[in-house]
Amino acid sequence: QVQLVESGGGLVQPGGSLRLSCAASGSRFSLAAMSWYRQAPGKQRDMVATITTGGSENYADSVKGRFTISRDNAKNTVYLQMNSLKPEDTAVYYCNLRFYTGRTYWGQGTQVTVSS
Repeated sequence: QVQLVESGGGLVQPGGSLRLSCAASGSRFSLAAMSWYRQAPGKQRDMVATITTGGSENYADSVKGRFTISRDNAKNTVYLQMNSLKPEDTAVYYCNLRFYTGRTYWGQGTQVTVSS
């Protein structure tokens, strides 16, 4: 069983920055692709960024050039650095871990609110 715990959310003004962290339990973190998703009220949950076991990154078009995903396998942690935040980035952000078998785990989510 894997548990994911997100942190780092909060209220920030437009143009500001936040860094989200997701710590995973267990010893197979390096074997999993890690992703961040977000879900705004009344909308579906969408992928924001993904980083593979090999370190390849993929981003939603809406966050390219502003967000950066990274991972520290020694700390079982994935990060999402969010810069130049916009009101439309407001959502609950979820951490996702996916093993090559397809087994998937979700964190509980952390709220990000961008507002003046």
